[in-house]
Amino acid sequence: MPGVYEIYVKDHFAAAHALKGYDGNCSNMHGHNWEVEAYIQCTKLNKLGFGVDFMDVKAVLQDVLSKLDHTTLNDVAEFGSINPTSENISKFLYTELSRRLDTEYITVSKVMVIESPGCGSSYQEV
Repeated sequence: MPGVYEIYVKDHFAAAHALKGYDGNCSNMHGHNWEVEAYIQCTKLNKLGFGVDFMDVKAVLQDVLSKLDHTTLNDVAEFGSINPTSENISKFLYTELSRRLDTEYITVSKVMVIESPGCGSSYQEV
């Protein structure tokens, strides 16, 4: 069985949200300083020994996060009909990163979203 390399990059964004239909304080508008970790698997290294350059992944992640940073997530089109929960945000980011980064040898394996210390979610496809 061939080996797989996995790298990750970490970034953050600030945004507010309100959880529609939630019975509790989170139904009120509130904000978080969200942390995001993107995990990328590579099955082949280039001549420099990289599966994928951290800087390339970081640039794509920053571009995707710029759509969410300093927004009210409920107003972002992708969350128009669903709650902008950590789970839904991690799936959105996974989908966007996969669309931009996946190749024959490079695959986004997981995206983790941390909304507050000790609380978050991740999304991956199996």
